[in-house]
Amino acid sequence: MSLTPFLATAFGLAALLVLCALLTMRGASRSWRARHRAGATGRFIVGLVLVACAGFAAIVGTALLGYRRLAAEALVATLDTRALDAQRFVVGVALPDGTRREVEIRGDDWQLDARVIKWKTTAVVLGAPPLYRLERIGGRWRSIEQAQSGPYTVHALSDPATSIDPWLLLRGLPDRIDMIDADYGSAAWLPMVDGGRYTVTLAASGGLVARPADVPTAEALRAAGWFAP
Repeated sequence: MSLTPFLATAFGLAALLVLCALLTMRGASRSWRARHRAGATGRFIVGLVLVACAGFAAIVGTALLGYRRLAAEALVATLDTRALDAQRFVVGVALPDGTRREVEIRGDDWQLDARVIKWKTTAVVLGAPPLYRLERIGGRWRSIEQAQSGPYTVHALSDPATSIDPWLLLRGLPDRIDMIDADYGSAAWLPMVDGGRYTVTLAASGGLVARPADVPTAEALRAAGWFAP
């Protein structure tokens, strides 16, 4: 269920209450100047109550916004697979910035690796975006014997020599800015099927998540014994 209507209601109510409070305070000021002390005091108290209610509505809206940020997932990559032979595929990797590349992968599954910064809850609520760097994509064998003896294919997705390293910037932060919960590697994989399409997302409170991107891929994964809603 979308939280957008609740967010709009909470912040809209807060704005309306603030407006009512300002009008009430203005009336209280006029009454005070007209020496209607009792009426001015009553309006002033009503204004304070309206301000308190507006603050409560704003707090509720902020809490809901923080929850949505905690639950949100950022798209990391869209993948498609095309079979060349048994356990040999061409995998297309499309990134959110519009870049795309194709690589040949051997194995049963594709596996995407990334380095991830996991923020603490406070930073996520304040709007800190997911911070990650895709490192590589490679093949994965389900059989241990094949994994030990079969060809291992892996392709780099980032070039540290030509890209800005945000980790260097983070290391320069003062120690008192304690917003980082973990700096770790995360991986996601799914079986490669001919004509498959997949999405990989990064949760603000977790790691990489891989899902089928269409019904045919989901059906192919279910046929392979995977749960694909």
